[in-house]
Amino acid sequence: MNLKSIIRDIPDFPKPGIVFKDITPLLSDHTAFRSAIQDMSSHFADSSIDLIVGAEARGFIFGSVLAYEMGVGFVPARKPGKLPHRTANATYELEYGTDSLEIHEDAIERGQRVLIVDDVLATGGTAGAKTRLIEKLGGQVAGVAFLIELTFLGGRDKLEGYNVFSLISYE
Repeated sequence: MNLKSIIRDIPDFPKPGIVFKDITPLLSDHTAFRSAIQDMSSHFADSSIDLIVGAEARGFIFGSVLAYEMGVGFVPARKPGKLPHRTANATYELEYGTDSLEIHEDAIERGQRVLIVDDVLATGGTAGAKTRLIEKLGGQVAGVAFLIELTFLGGRDKLEGYNVFSLISYE
């Protein structure tokens, strides 16, 4: 299935000069959404995944459905102050400052194999923060999966040494 043809370009969003890749049409098309999840699942089928970590908000969508499909647990990575229990934190750089993600410190057991899932790989900052969080808690990053990769932003370079997979690439 040609998933790229279902993704809509929104010019000048969120600011002039940016072409936003809108995945809403893909999410609302059950055949396309199922195809994306099955393709991600197939790619990591032999990776002995124990858990999936996804960051809010669209990482929750893909990560939780993929966790269900693969028969593993799901761990949410959230912005600071959103989780009710003790958390571990990782900060990452943005073009205009820094941001952070947190997960519950007991969400990942030492040695568990974790797949990171998100909708878009852009600069790699968010994904890099998730790899640091998982490793800080003793987990092993088994892979990093994305629906879309914006290759021109070089995010894959920040994930060197990890098994990075994307279904759709934009040059």
